[in-house]
Amino acid sequence: MTEHTLCQLDDIDDGGSAGFEVAGKLVMAIRQGDTVFAYVNSCPHVGTPLDMWPGRFLTRDGEYILCATHGALFRIEDGHCVGRGLTPIGTRIENGAVNIFNID
Repeated sequence: MTEHTLCQLDDIDDGGSAGFEVAGKLVMAIRQGDTVFAYVNSCPHVGTPLDMWPGRFLTRDGEYILCATHGALFRIEDGHCVGRGLTPIGTRIENGAVNIFNID
């Protein structure tokens, strides 16, 4: 296992993020107190880097990692994709026809 020094803890503001290139890969790091979470800087949906501006990966409130390309949200602690889902529309089958309702 090859280790690379990314940076010093104080190089990333608490509650902030930073971007790096390590061994030819783009990497993002998010600091929360004395913990740093690091991920490959590539959206799993479209393959583009997540930062709109270099080193800026977080939503305005600092709660999630935000994909600048299409707005997907990822939890900081595990990278799991979360966020806004589809708006449901009610359906009912009547005499073989699909009817929809609650389309506000």
